Amino acid sequence: MNFIVVNTAIHWLTNSLKRAKVLQQLSREPREMPKTAPDQENDMPTLSEMDGVRCLHFNSPWIQGAMQVSNPAHLVFLYTRQMMSWLLFLQTSSVKRIDLLGLGAGSLARACLKLGKSEVHCVEWNPAVTAFCYQYFRLPKQNKRFSITHDDAQQWVANPAHHHRSEVLLVDLYDYTAQGPVADSLTFYQHCYQVLADYGVMVVNLFGHHPSYRKNLKNIQKAFHQRVLVLDETEDGNRIVLAFKGPLVQVSEEDFLQRARVIQRTTELEGVEMATMLLPQLKANQLSKKASLLIV
Repeated sequence: MNFIVVNTAIHWLTNSLKRAKVLQQLSREPREMPKTAPDQENDMPTLSEMDGVRCLHFNSPWIQGAMQVSNPAHLVFLYTRQMMSWLLFLQTSSVKRIDLLGLGAGSLARACLKLGKSEVHCVEWNPAVTAFCYQYFRLPKQNKRFSITHDDAQQWVANPAHHHRSEVLLVDLYDYTAQGPVADSLTFYQHCYQVLADYGVMVVNLFGHHPSYRKNLKNIQKAFHQRVLVLDETEDGNRIVLAFKGPLVQVSEEDFLQRARVIQRTTELEGVEMATMLLPQLKANQLSKKASLLIV
């Protein structure tokens, strides 16, 4: 999800911002019990549209996903393009399955379906969101390559039947408060590690300047044995984290940057910018034996 407020009608925006402040305050207070089902009022999808961009909301001004009406395959927000940074580390031909936790407006699902022949599977706990995406966000129909399971992502990753199956796991789990992931425990991320095959990459969307950020990053680092990279925070507050499983791959710095240039030339992704952000961390991690790639 993204954290921009839509500039719609003044009266709607004023009332929505007041509500957002209340939700933001509530989100900082610990829940007595974890949510076990979508909130029947606040987690229900709503719609806004401006300047050719259609946005998904959950009964608040916070944007949960977006689609450019004239080009549905375009990833509107920078953070969604950064969530595709796993392409810097994995060849699409080696990726048999991609799992997404959280459907949003279907942007990442559409982007992944454009790549190679990977099976793309999404876990979305709210059937109303799926129906909304079919109606308003041109979500592809389910077929042999694309499927959706309606389930709680925390329960889904805990199920051993889903372990050791995916090369890519994309995690973007927010509710109507949009202030921190609804799943953030060490146990959750340990289960995410198990979902990945013998080698793989998990990519998580965090809210950089929210108090939940440090807790999530710490739990991801522990679950993935410190093999973690972090992209710079976007203007909208998103912070993308990559976590790795599997053997180290030896690659030269020039080959890594050349791969980034190919990605940038053949996709809409800022491949070179992302690679440049990550290179210092890759080199530092190598020295501390936390490498994701062995840069030579």
